[in-house]
Amino acid sequence: MATGPRYKVPFRRRREGKTNYHVRYRLILSKKPRVVVRKSNASTTLQLVVAEQVGDKTLLTVNSKDLKNFGYTLGTGNLPAAYLTGLLFGKKMLAFGEKEGIADIGLHASTRGNRIYAAIKGVVDAGVNVPHSPEIFPDDERIRGEHIKEYTGADIVAQFEQAREKILG
Repeated sequence: MATGPRYKVPFRRRREGKTNYHVRYRLILSKKPRVVVRKSNASTTLQLVVAEQVGDKTLLTVNSKDLKNFGYTLGTGNLPAAYLTGLLFGKKMLAFGEKEGIADIGLHASTRGNRIYAAIKGVVDAGVNVPHSPEIFPDDERIRGEHIKEYTGADIVAQFEQAREKILG
């Protein structure tokens, strides 16, 4: 570790590898609410966060485990579940009165077609204005879960369409 009179210890969250303050600063300067997308092995979580002087304020949270209320009983850590979670989040966000936001993917890898971008596509398809590039979204076949059906044989496409209609309807 560096020592000496000119060495400055980084902020704690930077030392722990949890926050990139340069990206966070640019997101806060936009003065738009952030659509924060976080993923784990078992679920995808979306939050609507507004930066305030005393700290961030979370206005809305939706987790992929909430899809059970819409008839989706399969795994919640996959691409179709991330899209449905984004769609549900977008509908709740519009009902909350927010029509636009800016995507915050945190320290997750920005890989084309991953679950984070499937969730953002769900938010965009719900009618929320989120700046994006259409090339980064996953293909429609993967969003519907056809790749999972080929692998496992489970009828995920039917459950996906049923849950999608319940969310939209």
